[in-house]
Amino acid sequence: MNGADLSFEEHGAARHDRAAFSILDDIERVIANCPHDRAGVRLYGVAGLNDLLSTDTTIGKIAAEKLGATAYPVRAILLDKTPGANWALGWHQDRTIAVRERHDLPGFGPWSTKANIQHVEPPFAVIEAMVTLRIHLGPVPADNAPLLIAPGSHRLGRIPERDMATTVVRCGTAVCLTERGDVWSYATLILHASAVSTGHAHRRVLQIDYSTANLPSPLHWLGL
Repeated sequence: MNGADLSFEEHGAARHDRAAFSILDDIERVIANCPHDRAGVRLYGVAGLNDLLSTDTTIGKIAAEKLGATAYPVRAILLDKTPGANWALGWHQDRTIAVRERHDLPGFGPWSTKANIQHVEPPFAVIEAMVTLRIHLGPVPADNAPLLIAPGSHRLGRIPERDMATTVVRCGTAVCLTERGDVWSYATLILHASAVSTGHAHRRVLQIDYSTANLPSPLHWLGL
C-alpha cells in the first residue's frame, strides 16, 4: 500500500508534507552536540528541544490534533542509520515508556535500562493513548530504510509476538516514504518495522512520543 494514501483516522498513520521544513535548521542546531555515532540516541535535557516540540509549535500541533490540547512530548530519540550502524528492525509494537526513576507500582513492569535511562512497560491503556511523530531530517526513498507499518493494527490491542506475522499479512503493509522536512504521525501502538538502508549514507529521523496522561506518583515521564 502506498503510504501517501493513509489517513490517521482510518489507518493509524499519516504523512504531513513539509510540516517541519521551516524549523529543521533550528532542530539541527539544538541537537548538533548530541552523539551521532549510535543507532538510537535518547535525548534528555537538550536545551531548546522542548520549545520546538511543544503543542504551541507547528510540530506539536500535529500531536494536539490527535490527542487534544493537553498533549506534551514525553520522549525523544534521534535515529541515524549510517554505514557503521545500519540495522533492521522486525515487526513489533512499542510497549515501553521512559521515566525519570524506577518505582515499582502495580501494573508497571517489566523494567529495563537503556542508555542509563529507566524504561518500563506500563498498563496497556497508557500506550493506547499515545501518538508518535517522526521528523525526517533527510529524504527517505525506498532504498533508505523507510518506516513500514501495518495499517489498522493499532486497533487490535496487545498482539502476541507469535501472531505479528499473520497480523501483518491480514492488515497489509504500507511504506512510509518521505522528503526532507516531512513528518509522519502514527498511533504509538501500531505494528511497524524497517529494513537496512541499501543506498544511502544516512537516514536521520527525530522520533517523539506524545501523551496527555500523568503517571501515578511517584513515577514521572522522562520528558525532554
